[in-house]
Amino acid sequence: MKDKQKPKSAGTGAKTVGKTPQEKKESKKSNFLVRTIWTWIMIAGFFITLASGHFWCIMLILACQIATFKECIGVTSESGRAKNLPLTKTLNWYFLFTTIYYLDGKSLFQFFQDYFIEYKGLTLLAANHRFICYCLYLLGFVLFVCSLRKGFLKFQFASLCATHMVLMLVVGQAHLIIKNVINGLIWFLLPCGLVIVNDIFAYLCGITFGRTKLIEISPKKTLEGFLGAWFFTALASIILTKIFSSFMYMTCPVKDIHTNFFSNLTCELNPVFVPQDYRLPPIIFDKLGVSVLTVKPIYFHALNLATFASLFAPFGGFFASGLKRTFQVKDFGHSIPGHGGITDRVDCQFIMGSFANLYYETFISENRITVETVLSTILMNLDEKQIVRLISTLNAILFKKGIFTEQKYKQLASIYNAATDKLD
Repeated sequence: MKDKQKPKSAGTGAKTVGKTPQEKKESKKSNFLVRTIWTWIMIAGFFITLASGHFWCIMLILACQIATFKECIGVTSESGRAKNLPLTKTLNWYFLFTTIYYLDGKSLFQFFQDYFIEYKGLTLLAANHRFICYCLYLLGFVLFVCSLRKGFLKFQFASLCATHMVLMLVVGQAHLIIKNVINGLIWFLLPCGLVIVNDIFAYLCGITFGRTKLIEISPKKTLEGFLGAWFFTALASIILTKIFSSFMYMTCPVKDIHTNFFSNLTCELNPVFVPQDYRLPPIIFDKLGVSVLTVKPIYFHALNLATFASLFAPFGGFFASGLKRTFQVKDFGHSIPGHGGITDRVDCQFIMGSFANLYYETFISENRITVETVLSTILMNLDEKQIVRLISTLNAILFKKGIFTEQKYKQLASIYNAATDKLD
């Protein structure tokens, strides 16, 4: 009679089976030590990246989304590893990098706009970005259809659906986080900090006075911890905003790849960082002799972000927990000793970052046209001949407004005409 199959281990907890109480205690102590060490390593690495500049923050986000994609696809395609379908895995990565190039290519081009005149190939890439990306995706679609095999169709289509779901949830939202970095590091760092604070205080409040179970798929989460974390996250939002808003490096948008913490970065501040007067209800505050409150609007926006980080962002973690339970795994991976995988650490960050970008674009962004944005558009979409024609036209407009004398205008016009003839 054949032996019954033993159930597959669902995580590191199975490793403690058969150990003595002393061995279990030592194992927990060792795990806690490793987790603590790697926590400080991650914190130090994160702040070094922040100080290195906006470009390296974008590189960190790209690395996290690639690692998250790898872990999620690894979990969802576990059952298909034994199948002899090598092109399926290749197409997963192909679709990933095609999607990253489509969503983030334009953002990254801004950091290299000085090279667009020198290298004409870059101008062609930028000007035809969407068409190139569509052709790349179409090639992937054709390869997928050609790779279909009888007997594996259900697995192959399920894999394609899982890939696109992860691309939408991970790469799509990471793209919005990258936009937050470009808009100003505070829109990247503040949402990240609020999620971390909320996670810490949800745990502390839960073990202190938690009684009521919050959600079925995460039995350790309690309603008391959920609401208690909301209060402390709101408090932390005021403190963090006070710290971050005092640095131009945090509040200024950036285009230069060489910008870092030690650069003398300056800009015209968004009005949310400028103190404004708010009239208080006279019925309540007249007796106190206070009629006006002067405060930066960013504090009110920070409280709104804190509310989202407390009430909605945790559901990104609950979704990840449900996914892990579906495929019977404890962690998404083991890339961070003591913490599991990258996905286990950033599962709430994606939804928080995407909301922060939507909030910024809706309530904070001035959508101003600046010299930098116009210059970036020109360099990425016009060739040398078109740029010369543009400058010549602008000079004609300035001449009509009386900025140039007729003699100077004719001299400039002759220079641009010669340049145009040379480019023909």
